[in-house]
Amino acid sequence: MKWGDDAEVLYAPHHWPVWENDVVKTYLENQSLAYKYINDQTLRLANHGYTITEVGEAIKLPKELAEQWYLRSYYGTLNHNAKATYVKNFGWYDGNPALLHRLPQVEASQRYVKAMGGADAVIKSAREAYETGDYRWAVELLNHVVFADPKNQEARDLEADAMEQMGYQAEAGTWRNWFLTGAQELRQGVKRMPIPNMTSPALVDAMPLDMYFDFLSIRLNADKAQGKKYDFNLSFTDTKEKYLLRIKSSVLDYYQNKNVSDATASITLSRAMLNKIVAGKIKAADAISSGDIELNGDKDAFMSFLAMLDTFDPWYNLIEP
Repeated sequence: MKWGDDAEVLYAPHHWPVWENDVVKTYLENQSLAYKYINDQTLRLANHGYTITEVGEAIKLPKELAEQWYLRSYYGTLNHNAKATYVKNFGWYDGNPALLHRLPQVEASQRYVKAMGGADAVIKSAREAYETGDYRWAVELLNHVVFADPKNQEARDLEADAMEQMGYQAEAGTWRNWFLTGAQELRQGVKRMPIPNMTSPALVDAMPLDMYFDFLSIRLNADKAQGKKYDFNLSFTDTKEKYLLRIKSSVLDYYQNKNVSDATASITLSRAMLNKIVAGKIKAADAISSGDIELNGDKDAFMSFLAMLDTFDPWYNLIEP
């Protein structure tokens, strides 16, 4: 804390500035104590057998820390952070085998609703919970009805009402916004809005090639790559680098400064051209025809590989009315 001895003002993300040296030092010390408290007490409770959900419910800051306004749950929550600490150290599995291989949400919800006597019976129980202010239980019940039948507007509206109340009661802005946004989407459906592409051309251009190939690896559609085995020798005219790109067992792997004599195809191109092709700004076939790419070997295999790279659709798994 050497630099803190002289600090007169502190700026932190998601927070107001803190002024005056003694206040800054106290603030940093209390923040440190709070974070270590969350870490240590989460691990202590977990070692006593508490599950991730139970840890979230049990964690409370000591009075002298809880009374500090900057340690209130305005942005994050103790419940949330304790659970994150649990996952970081133990993973998602809490030791209960009944939770080890759970059914997917939709299938589980359909079975829950059937076991509870049908949607009308579940909604009746949820309405009773709502009327007594037990909003968490109402949301948990209705969540099953909505996943079992997304078109059940009665369940959606009642869950929205309960979720809205949870939002109004949330001290943390993050939780409040999630609850209120969820309520709005239950009532009105999910509004399709443009999603910014975080992989900007400038970011892609700045990636070293090994990082770039890691980026391509997570875009490889394993189903499309099933049963395919390709070796591509890549030579880059601008960076003077050589790579072997291998697709095998639905995995994209790469080797720097390596080529093989029996490659599926040998490809000479610039790094900038590869970026444009992967980004969909130019077709590989056109680049080959124009001479921007020199390809010796199986052209169709190279085209097949490019077709294996996913374009992301963020709307693939939404519950809509």
